[in-house]
Amino acid sequence: MRLTVTNYLDVISSWCHWAIPAWQELRAHYSDGVDFRWKIALMDKTGLPPTHESMQWYYRRSGMLMRSPVMLQSSWHDIGREEYPEPNCIAEAARDLGVEDDRVWIALSTAELRQGKKIGQWEVAAEIAARASGLDRDQLLERAQTPEIEKRVRLTTAEFHALQVTQRPTVVIDTPIGDRAIFSGFAKAAPLAATIDAMLDDIAGYEAHAAHFGSSPA
Repeated sequence: MRLTVTNYLDVISSWCHWAIPAWQELRAHYSDGVDFRWKIALMDKTGLPPTHESMQWYYRRSGMLMRSPVMLQSSWHDIGREEYPEPNCIAEAARDLGVEDDRVWIALSTAELRQGKKIGQWEVAAEIAARASGLDRDQLLERAQTPEIEKRVRLTTAEFHALQVTQRPTVVIDTPIGDRAIFSGFAKAAPLAATIDAMLDDIAGYEAHAAHFGSSPA
């Protein structure tokens, strides 16, 4: 029996970016016994400040909370836009083409928030993703612009909203014995690691019981 950890994210989200080290730490530590996944949860206008100045204010606050020596950039942001499906569809398309790990969405997030790249433009996002993944840029772009990819991104966004949470990242931890923990907006590894440890211990208990007593009577 294996644990499943799902990260609902938007490539453009600054908190998803701040949470990258925690996500990588968890993956490195628990990969032998845990299945890690990511799904797109598009942000909308409620999560996007209306000006560069207001966005920079939020970035300063989050940067201080995360004790970051680097300030995030807001120059990627186009005033008035309510969502950014392009980089998210690019990341989803890369998965379709065989790159299922975190390389592409992390590369897009880093280019956007550290370098100010306008990843809301198809061509810019595709170029960054192609460099990170080794995939063909044109093939990646073509796949990302299909209705199938957008439909999938919209469906996983609806999945996110069905959790009745508002923050990205939201990490959902599920066990095969039916337990579930949801962490919305957490960017540090410790509370997630403690929960994973507790759930793995429960799974071990169920497996030990099954070994000694078998399945439950019909």
